[in-house]
Amino acid sequence: QLRLVESGGGLVQPGDSLSLSCVLSGVTFDNYAIGWFRQAPGKEREAVSCISSVVSRLDDTDYGDSVRDRFTISKDAGKNTVYLQMHSLKPEDTGVYYCAAERRRYNPCRLSQSDYDYWGQGTQVTVSS
Repeated sequence: QLRLVESGGGLVQPGDSLSLSCVLSGVTFDNYAIGWFRQAPGKEREAVSCISSVVSRLDDTDYGDSVRDRFTISKDAGKNTVYLQMHSLKPEDTGVYYCAAERRRYNPCRLSQSDYDYWGQGTQVTVSS
């Protein structure tokens, strides 16, 4: 059974950095593209970043406009883990961060939520002084 578990959230100050982790278990990690999404209070969930599957060998990543140049997504296939490194955090980055998985072996990852079939429970990130 596929399972996604996020960790690493917390309370930080504006300008700080934070790293989130997403562990995928129960399936072959190499076959899945992983996306990060977030939802702020009172707002719709939005795309943050995605990374293509190991099998694709694309090393393809994509980012939402609001986080491009501040966030970096990466993966460690040996640990079945995808990381989201967040720098220069702003109060508007506050929200629940979810990782999601799509079985997508040979094509670039996608930032559309509807393409992802499996979701984690989320981890809270709060940026406040």
